[in-house]
Amino acid sequence: MPLLEESSLPRDCTRTVPVVIIGNGPSGICLSYLLSGYTPYLDPMAVHPNPILFRKLQEAKQLPITEQDLEFLCEGLEGRSGNPVAVLFDTLLHPNADLGFEFPSVLQWRLEKKHHIPHLVLGKATPGGAWHAMEGSMLTISLGIWMELPGVNYRDLTPGKRRSVSNDRATPDEISSYYKNYVKLMGLQKNFVDNTYVTSKSSRSGDTGEEDEDNRGKEGVRESIGFSQGNSQGLWEVRGYQQLQGDTHVPFSLFAENVVLATGAADSPARLGVEGEDLPYVFHSVRDLGVAVSCHSNLSSSPDPVLVVGAGLSAADAVLCALNHRVSVLHAFRKRADDPGLIFKQLPKTLYPEYHRVYHMMCSQVYPASPVANPTAPSPSLFPDYTSFPEHCVLSFQPDMHCVMRGSNGVLRVFKVSMVLVLIGTYPNLFFLKEQGQYLGLDPSKPISCRQNPVDINPYTFECNADPGLFAMGPLVGDNFVRFLKGGALGIASCLRKRLKHRIEKNRKLITCC
Repeated sequence: MPLLEESSLPRDCTRTVPVVIIGNGPSGICLSYLLSGYTPYLDPMAVHPNPILFRKLQEAKQLPITEQDLEFLCEGLEGRSGNPVAVLFDTLLHPNADLGFEFPSVLQWRLEKKHHIPHLVLGKATPGGAWHAMEGSMLTISLGIWMELPGVNYRDLTPGKRRSVSNDRATPDEISSYYKNYVKLMGLQKNFVDNTYVTSKSSRSGDTGEEDEDNRGKEGVRESIGFSQGNSQGLWEVRGYQQLQGDTHVPFSLFAENVVLATGAADSPARLGVEGEDLPYVFHSVRDLGVAVSCHSNLSSSPDPVLVVGAGLSAADAVLCALNHRVSVLHAFRKRADDPGLIFKQLPKTLYPEYHRVYHMMCSQVYPASPVANPTAPSPSLFPDYTSFPEHCVLSFQPDMHCVMRGSNGVLRVFKVSMVLVLIGTYPNLFFLKEQGQYLGLDPSKPISCRQNPVDINPYTFECNADPGLFAMGPLVGDNFVRFLKGGALGIASCLRKRLKHRIEKNRKLITCC
C-alpha cells in the first residue's frame, strides 16, 4: 500500500491524541520509537565503563530507564551537550565514545505494549526531515554509527559502505535512506503523516456555549486514555493541511494534550540583509549549487567565479562542491583566517581531511590587502581555483551580477560572479506559534536561535518552561547532532510515562475509595 494512503489524515473528523510531534526528522522518529512501547532496560550482561553510573543503574535494574530518576543518573556526567539527559543517553548507547572507543550499548530494548502512548508525527516530506534536502554526495560530520537510532545498527542497513576504520562517516543519501527504512523496520508507519504543513497551534480553554460542550466531549477522550491535562488552558489545537496527489490541499485539525516541537533548525536560512540579496543569482543552500552544476554545464565553463559567503561547514561544503566541478571560487567571511573560533580548528585532520583542505586554502590563498583605499591602483590577480577574502563583508549584489565587498581596511572590491551562495547559518521556522515562538526562548526578547537563544526547557523533561504541555527537542534546545538529540526523546518519553502512571494510580485510589 502506498505510504500516502497509510498515513493520510482522516478528512471527516477531528482527532484527539495524547501527543502530536511536529517534525519527522531523527528527533521525531526517535521519540515515536520510545512512545510506541520500545522500552530501554540495563542489559544484564553489560558492564558500563563508568563505575559510578553502572552502580546507579544496577540499583534499579528491574526498572526501565524511562521510569528511573534521570536527574540522579545524570549527576556527575560530562559530555559535549549542554543537556544532561542527552549526555546520559549518549553514554548508555555509546559508552566512552569521546575517548575513541566503540563499546556496545549497555541497553536492552523490549517492546512492551503497556508503555505505548498514542501519537502522531507530522512531517513535510517522508521520514528523515532535512536529511532528504541535503547535498547527497558530501560526508556527514558525525560518524555513521553516531547517526543511528536505537534498535537498528546503521551498518546493518548500509552493508559494504564502510569506508575505513578511521573514517566511517556517511553521506546524507545514506542517512536519509536509513531513517526512512528505520520507520518501516520498527513498524512505526502508522504514527507518521507525511506531506503535512502545520499552520497554527493554539491552546483551547473551553469557556462557554458550543465550545464548552465540545470540550466536554474531548474530556471524555482524555479520561479514557488516562492522560492528565497537558496545559493549564486545555487541549492544544493543531491546524494545517496535507498535500495529496495533484497538489490537492486537505485541511486538518487535531487536538492534543501534549505537543512536541521537533522541527529542527534548517527551515529558514540566515540572510545578510543587503541590497540585491533577492536577485535570481543569489542562493542560500548548498543544494542549489549542486543543482546548478549538474543541470547547467555552462557554470563550470563560465569565466566568472562562484562567490561563497560564510566560514562554517556549509560554506566549506559549497567550496568543495564547486572545486570538484572545476568551478573557481571566491570565498568571503568576516573573521580572520586564524580566528580560534573557526569550526575547522575543532576537527581532527585524520577524520576531516577535506575540511582541512578548505581551511588551508582559506589561510594560504588570500587576496592581497591594499594598504589604502585607492580605486586607481591595479587590482591584484585572483588565484585560478580559489581565492580567500578574510575580514570582508558584502555590501550589495547588483543586477549585472557584480558583488561589492568591503575589507577590514575599508577598501571596496567589486567582482563579477556567476552565482552567489550565502551560507551563514539557519534559523528554525516557528511561524505557527505566537510571536514565532520567541516567548519560549531563554531570552524572550530575541528570536529563537539554536546556538544563541535556544528554547528554555526543563533539562530533564524537555518541557517548555513558558508553556506546560509543550515540549521541544533537537536543535531547538541546542542539540545539533543526532548523537545527542536522542536524549530529548528519552526525557520526553520518561516524563509522559511517569505522568500516565501517576494518573492511573490516582484513578485506582479513587475507585478504591468509592
